[in-house]
Amino acid sequence: MNYAIVEVGGKQIWIEVGKFYDLNYIQGNPGDVVELNRILFMCKDNSFKIGTPFLQSNLVKAKILKHFRGRKLNIFKIKSKKNFRCKKGHRQKLTRLLVQTIV
Repeated sequence: MNYAIVEVGGKQIWIEVGKFYDLNYIQGNPGDVVELNRILFMCKDNSFKIGTPFLQSNLVKAKILKHFRGRKLNIFKIKSKKNFRCKKGHRQKLTRLLVQTIV
């Protein structure tokens, strides 16, 4: 089982080849290949590599499949006895990546 733990967008994600992941927005056009170089941990054929803090010689190549927006979060604030009500919504920009290789 080949996998890696990569830091992308302030989050640490366990990734495997051939699977897709939804991450915070990454600039680029759909079809572009992105190189992720902040690899924290890597397992390849039961041999492990641990970065201090990152692995220098390793790289993950992923293809941008599409950009989209996540589900809507509603924020509703109330202050009791003050007749204060505030309703806001938020939708996060996301990018779907397909992991091609872990080198």
